[in-house]
Amino acid sequence: MKPKQRQSQIAAIIDRDGQVSVDALAVRFDVSTETIRRDLGLLAEAGIVQKVHGGAKRPRLQSESSFQQRMTENAEAKRQIAVKLAGVIERGDTLFIDTGSTTLACAEELAPTGGMTVITNSLRVAQVFGAAGGDNAVYLLGGGYSSDNAETVGPLAIRQVEAFQADYAVLTVAAIDAKAGVMDANFDEAQMARAMIGRARNVVVVADATKFDRRAAFQVCALSDLDLLISDTSPDAMLTASLREAEVTIR
Repeated sequence: MKPKQRQSQIAAIIDRDGQVSVDALAVRFDVSTETIRRDLGLLAEAGIVQKVHGGAKRPRLQSESSFQQRMTENAEAKRQIAVKLAGVIERGDTLFIDTGSTTLACAEELAPTGGMTVITNSLRVAQVFGAAGGDNAVYLLGGGYSSDNAETVGPLAIRQVEAFQADYAVLTVAAIDAKAGVMDANFDEAQMARAMIGRARNVVVVADATKFDRRAAFQVCALSDLDLLISDTSPDAMLTASLREAEVTIR
């Protein structure tokens, strides 16, 4: 058996059973414990499993650091994503844009184009489009205010989404998994994303490669609800196959 095949089967066993020992895997695959430890090390580096003493277990659900810290993480990847998105969006388009460091980078790239209608729950995104001048029309959803992410959330903001229709919902998320779909680490943000998805003709997720093969606590949507995934790198074979089966375009 090739190492990639063995590692894929190991990941499936851990996902099913929750935790497994190095010794049990070595017997199961008839290889040395050193080989299994290397396999687990590679899987852990990819975020697919979490190593523990004597074995490995399912990874922890993805959480998020402060907004300011996230702004400094993977900045070049976010810039690449923003440039790719700018090749999709045109003057005259109407966009939902949710709150996130990646969507903020996208806003900075898109705003100078002008001629867009933007509906957002992000104060920072609204300020970027407003400061660009030109003929952008900006609508900031009102509701409960979360200061760290500078966003509006909750039932009031979600109800206001229903007053709009958009060409695109541009969303950033905490995790994308071949089986579990698209997830967020924040309940309110997951609710907002679902509302935007329901009022948009096209759903675009912008996410760097660190979000792949991760799981987070709050479901946003199934892969089949996406139209386009924009990232800095291509997902691994399993996630790519699931996205293609769901008819999602990858850029």
